[in-house]
Amino acid sequence: MNMMTRVGSQGELRRQSRVIRALGSEFVASVLEAGDRQLHRAPQTAALIDGWPDDPSAAALAMRFNAALHALARRGDVADLSALYQRDHDDFDRAIGAALTTHDRFIVGWMHAPTQTNEVARAAGFAAALMALRVRFDMPVELLEIGSSCGLNLNLARYSYELGDIVAGDPGSPVRIVPEWRGMTPVAAPIEVVAARGVDLNPLDAQNRASRERLLSFVWADQPRRIERLKAALRLARAHPPALTRADATLWLPDQLAEPQANGVCRVVFHSMVIQYLGSTARGAVIDAIHAAGMRATEARPLAWLSLEWTPGRERVELTLTCWPEGTRRVLATCHPYGEWFDWHG
Repeated sequence: MNMMTRVGSQGELRRQSRVIRALGSEFVASVLEAGDRQLHRAPQTAALIDGWPDDPSAAALAMRFNAALHALARRGDVADLSALYQRDHDDFDRAIGAALTTHDRFIVGWMHAPTQTNEVARAAGFAAALMALRVRFDMPVELLEIGSSCGLNLNLARYSYELGDIVAGDPGSPVRIVPEWRGMTPVAAPIEVVAARGVDLNPLDAQNRASRERLLSFVWADQPRRIERLKAALRLARAHPPALTRADATLWLPDQLAEPQANGVCRVVFHSMVIQYLGSTARGAVIDAIHAAGMRATEARPLAWLSLEWTPGRERVELTLTCWPEGTRRVLATCHPYGEWFDWHG
């Protein structure tokens, strides 16, 4: 097929390149643009993207494509591609064209699996929200996370944070999270987690080298601070393994919410960049389970729901908090998709 006639596949990579450039990654934007031009060299990959049955943006197909190339570069399977990622040259078309030609099957296999961006910088927003909850209820929390990936954010109480003018979390932690903080200064309070459990259809194991490499491949190659932060979080997770279950969240979450809740503990359901990957039925089941549990909440056994997700029209990312027994919902912050900055509303 003549590459000038390809609209679906090339158009998606081109569209996402503009989004990624606006989010601050010139290198990944250039990777996607070269991939757009060279995609005719990988007919299986092109067919996968062209024939994707759902919204390719919601499925993050461009990020899967970029991660597959990053994985190849990290493995050293294509010397010219590795040299490109090491900034030894800037011939994107030559290196990416060669990778597409020789590793079409690998890229397709990589893209069939969902994205794995267990971004620990998002924990800054959750930490600020937990401090607000501590002020509201004056009790420790029990965490239930859906779409946990490797479970790195279940360890959020073990991280150190600088959030505007305050320092929070564990000051001695090897994982330091220092986002650009805009807006109001969050309230300072202890972050006390008495239990933390998570679920994922395909949880990754920090003890497993292949899992660690998969997570690292999804980090943008021109953002070394993110890479080093992720490596530190993975090392910490190997020392303090998160409690993860391989299951469907629509089945796991109602069971967890049905478990007796201790007096004086606030139960918190949280998730980040998960809702977009759920079908309408699954999304409704998760929300219904949370609301049903909220109706059972009391001042002695409160429930909170923290959500860091795109708005329905994908105009912005919002961190929202809903608390029961009153059932009030607030937008705590708008933020960068990967937690690089937070505009805190309080």
